Amino acid sequence: MPKFVVQGGQRLNGRVRPAGNKNAALPMLAAALLTEEEVILENVPEIRDVKTLMELMEGLGVEVGWIDRNVVRIQAREIRPRELDPESAASIRASILLAGPMLARTGEMQLPQPGGDIIGRRRMDTHFLALEALGATFGERCGIFGLHAESGLHGARIFLDEPSVTATENAVMAASLAKGTTLLRNAAAEPHVQDLCSMLSGMGCQISGAGTGSLEIEGATRLRGGRFRISSDHIEVGSFIALAAVTRGEILIEDAAPHFLDSTLIGFSRLGVQAEIRGEDVFISGDQELKIRMDLGGHIPKIDDGPWPAFPADLTSIALVAATQCEGTILIHEKMFESRMFFTDKLLGMGARIILCDPHRVVVVGPSKLRGGIVESPDIRAGMALLIAALGAEGQSEIYNIGQIERGYERIDERLRALGARIERGDSREDD
Repeated sequence: MPKFVVQGGQRLNGRVRPAGNKNAALPMLAAALLTEEEVILENVPEIRDVKTLMELMEGLGVEVGWIDRNVVRIQAREIRPRELDPESAASIRASILLAGPMLARTGEMQLPQPGGDIIGRRRMDTHFLALEALGATFGERCGIFGLHAESGLHGARIFLDEPSVTATENAVMAASLAKGTTLLRNAAAEPHVQDLCSMLSGMGCQISGAGTGSLEIEGATRLRGGRFRISSDHIEVGSFIALAAVTRGEILIEDAAPHFLDSTLIGFSRLGVQAEIRGEDVFISGDQELKIRMDLGGHIPKIDDGPWPAFPADLTSIALVAATQCEGTILIHEKMFESRMFFTDKLLGMGARIILCDPHRVVVVGPSKLRGGIVESPDIRAGMALLIAALGAEGQSEIYNIGQIERGYERIDERLRALGARIERGDSREDD
């Protein structure tokens, strides 16, 4: 397995373009199963999770493949409700997104236990409760979930027991071919959910309320194909903002979809990181005073996540690393996953001044002089956070398990080198 070898301490400068939103690409690929017609998706990130989902779709009889850089063609003329490969399904969380489309098209789905990042318990209950309300039944045997909708799906009034992004996407996709109208309340409203709803609308499904917590879906008897473009990844944009701050660099982030960045920019502004919106681009200057802005009365501020439009949970690890380079004290409160903050022990070894209060809260005191280290990426976002820390540290770092980073960041080493980073691939410890 490869590793990244990073020589830190370089100011990174230049232009970078974020990849397409990973969390939009995955449900939009799955949504292509809802029609027999050809679907073309543009701006698809060439990352491991996308490739794995495409392989799972091929196993169901779907024609799917790359026809150009970041362009995928999908055609699901005849799909078969076969059991997904358990090993591949267990490597990504997104395998569960095939449940809604497969139930809608075939009335059946055999789903192995999905996988994904090890960041705490990730419930599947909300998915099954929503699909059950639409007329599906399910059972579990030997780790395989069997879902059936022998009489077809029907519209329903559904209140999700949590605003789960993937459960919202599954419910919307299933409801798009259900008979009648579905009202979905306490729905997720993230940019990737909005992208999916826009795609389904373009395929002929009537959906209202995208971007809010209440969606109304009028089921169609048939959906058409089409050509759709995935929005820029707002999590990548936040990652590049942190990268500029930690390396004291000057970076222009092109096609950054700034209309999705309100809470992200507010969060970084608490660290003293200011971003300039230039049309569709975001500019981070290299001469900023990185000083944490205290709350009124001199109270210690915090960055905390929540459902959209709050600060994204996937950026808490990234913001934490940026905070290590800012003067002052701040609390990072990650509310959604009980294991996401455990990667901070690796930052402690690099010289960061951090107090892990509990599985959800971390106090960061900065600035810290980071030094290179040998670390391992536990998940996508923590891996990117450690890579940013390595780029801002003095000396050499080695980052292992980089496959986790590459599940979510396309050609990240190439794009970082274009900004002046000294980063190379090497062999793993086992081969040293």
